[in-house]
Amino acid sequence: MRISQLLLAACLGLGVQLAQAEPEQAIRQSLTALQPNLAIESIAKSPLEGLYQVQLKGGRVLYASGDGQFVMQGYLYQVKDGKASNLTEKAENVAVARQINGLDRNQMIVYPAQGETKAHITVFTDTTCPYCQKLHAEVPELNKRGIEVRYLAFPRQGMGSPGSKQLEAVWCAKDKPAALNQMFTGREVKSESCQNPVAQQFALGQNMGIQGTPAIILADGQMIPGYQPADQLAEAAISAR
Repeated sequence: MRISQLLLAACLGLGVQLAQAEPEQAIRQSLTALQPNLAIESIAKSPLEGLYQVQLKGGRVLYASGDGQFVMQGYLYQVKDGKASNLTEKAENVAVARQINGLDRNQMIVYPAQGETKAHITVFTDTTCPYCQKLHAEVPELNKRGIEVRYLAFPRQGMGSPGSKQLEAVWCAKDKPAALNQMFTGREVKSESCQNPVAQQFALGQNMGIQGTPAIILADGQMIPGYQPADQLAEAAISAR
């Protein structure tokens, strides 16, 4: 009975604290109480009165009430002039584009466009993934169409897996594009030890909600999960500039 009374008092106390706190403080306190390691980038009013937009590291968006006691994940649409606009997707795309386009190209494996660069795509890849292999075979065609292809590592089975070891070998190679070509055609790359960004890129992909490969990100932050033929992908990339 004594423990139950203490728990009840604690819960009531937290509720009072949240109710008295400013919305940002209340929301942050409520979410971190549920998940201490939750990486919150910003909290701001959403277009819907009484609802706040919580931007997480990696781009994902949550919504919360001003007192932090109600939280939801899902799409928020604005209906205007008979058309529905996905506000959540727009916010997530902006955040993803800011992160992806701000990455150091020296940490990526880049296949430049031939001639004029019309657009670029960023691809989270895994050398053990059949559809990644299929997409990589079309990189020359994408390059011919003016699309620069930038690769990031995403070992689907996690760090320490065969896929992660292959990716680390590629990222440690002197000629990284040649090493990636070699690995995708089934030829082993001599494993060398070096400081590499594979774990960091894998964590970035996880924060963005990526669960499989290839995961293709356009310049405006739109994410295309899975393989697409070169002609369709080039068209989408140019439209997203």
